Amino acid sequence: MIPKQMESYLKAHVPEQTWNTRLVCEDGCCFLEFGPLDVDRLGRLGIEVDSLGPKVLACIWDEESSLEVGGYLVVDNLAMGRPSMGGIRMLPDLTPDMIHNLARGMTLKNAAANLPFGGGKAGIIADPKSPPDIHREIVRRFARLIFRYRDIFLPGPDVGTNDADMKIIAVMNGLDNALSKPVEMGGNHIDQLGAAGGGLAIALQALLEEMRRLNSLPQFAGQILPDMDELTVMIQGFGAVGAQGARLIRQLIPEARITGISDASGYLFDARGLPIEVLFDEWKNHGVVTKSYYQENIQNLPLGNYTTKYSSYPEDMLRESAFCFIPAAPVANYLDTTEASNPSMTTDHMGDWRLVIEGANTYSPDLERKSARARMEREIYRLKGILVVPDYLVNSGGVIFAAQEQLIRTPDNLRISENLLGDFDGVTQWLGQHSQELEQLAAERLKAAEKARDEVIRRNMHELIDLLISDPDLLPCEAAEKISISRITSREKDRTAADIMESIITIQSSHTLQEAARLFVETGCPIVAIINPRDEMVGILSNWDITKAASRGSIEKITVDQAMTRQVIAAKPEDPILDLVRKLEYYEISAMPIIQGKKVLGMVSTDVLARRSLYRLLQTRQE
Repeated sequence: MIPKQMESYLKAHVPEQTWNTRLVCEDGCCFLEFGPLDVDRLGRLGIEVDSLGPKVLACIWDEESSLEVGGYLVVDNLAMGRPSMGGIRMLPDLTPDMIHNLARGMTLKNAAANLPFGGGKAGIIADPKSPPDIHREIVRRFARLIFRYRDIFLPGPDVGTNDADMKIIAVMNGLDNALSKPVEMGGNHIDQLGAAGGGLAIALQALLEEMRRLNSLPQFAGQILPDMDELTVMIQGFGAVGAQGARLIRQLIPEARITGISDASGYLFDARGLPIEVLFDEWKNHGVVTKSYYQENIQNLPLGNYTTKYSSYPEDMLRESAFCFIPAAPVANYLDTTEASNPSMTTDHMGDWRLVIEGANTYSPDLERKSARARMEREIYRLKGILVVPDYLVNSGGVIFAAQEQLIRTPDNLRISENLLGDFDGVTQWLGQHSQELEQLAAERLKAAEKARDEVIRRNMHELIDLLISDPDLLPCEAAEKISISRITSREKDRTAADIMESIITIQSSHTLQEAARLFVETGCPIVAIINPRDEMVGILSNWDITKAASRGSIEKITVDQAMTRQVIAAKPEDPILDLVRKLEYYEISAMPIIQGKKVLGMVSTDVLARRSLYRLLQTRQE
């Protein structure tokens, strides 16, 4: 059953004709898909198509279930590699543009981490606090829905989902079709290990060295970095990322003081430092900690016998001061110059900070939000000398850990056989039989993940400072985007025709033009390859060739070889994408075949390039 919120949203934004022509239902699973050429349709859903994507937006739901099971999947970009990688978010009020924003963040995050995976994201429209049996059934049925996209989307946990949910998806779809699996499946519990939180700690340590170089910029002239025992940190959102980040900062920089934390129940602040070890244990057991800690440890103390401040209004923590502020709550808009965008705090009331390391997902491709972001950075970075480090440069620890489950491949003998998929008891028994091998695989992946996370985040911090120093007019958000785009375009330059070509329709030279015309109508292919009985290409046929022949009379008895183009402009499978672009534009053609010797392998067209590469972006960077 389609979620009511999803149905009403789609009915309000998608014309009935589109429903009638696009909706596909198979075995109770329904799919309404849009691609990069659906500019107007995606625009109705609040998604602006640009040079990066999206490649696919799929509105998906289970029509057979008595539960409301459905949501959205966005594959934003595959230039770094296939499949895309991103989490599954579960919240009751998700919309396609929200998922697209998150998918774009994954495109940039995976690129910044130099991972060979595109960016994607999925969202389940449901209450994550549903009873456990209902929650599991929703995840199980959503796994059926995303199985269709397994070659272009790899799911991991996100807000509202966890590693146990990824285990369900792995049982349904296979070990290689889910990330952040438990150790008994050869994965690693990303949240439990603090993969993303550890990245924040590494970034802080690296920046304490790198920030000295900013003294060459006028707003940072004369800045004095604190000694380690004077280093203070505040964390907005003491959850999976924030709590682990606090714990790992204390491990990596023992002298540092975590002076402030906030969660849904309020905030705690103590200039002398909070007992993070105690609060972390409380968070593991209870989730929300600030109010209960105040009630149990502070409320009944005599006035003047404590230094810890508590407020039931968590946003007020942003009025406090610390050297480093880490937004790690699921709030993208934590700071703005005005109240108009409803931020957690405005810049005229914020505390005195020197560094902001974004643990939360804050990026959005929406032009208004990008404008607001630039406005905020102009004030606090340029005028106040506060370095802001964009999210996808530092909170990529989770995806780096998850990626190892693909980069270090699962051996064939440790893959769940197809006849066991969906059989939870059978898979449990099979896992028990292979537990030692899977645990060894998990340990190998964990070691590689920790090494990669450290290298990636330290490199990103160095490159960020390099860019800011080299161009004083550059904002941190612009510099971060440059880092990711440079990785994407660098990877794109290495791709060839073989990576992006699509299948081409072939027809024997003895067939009639009328038969060829029918193929054009049925397939929508821009060209047809003409082959001889030995399957060798002897020419191509385009719509224009048929039009010219029809202008001279009936085409009913004319054979293809009488109208085809014999002097064919073609490319080889090893030709770089930029060479394809230049050839199409030089000869003013819209498509050409890819050939190896005399055999035709496929074709590329301007549409294929628009959908499967970043050729316009590449041309811009070449210029």
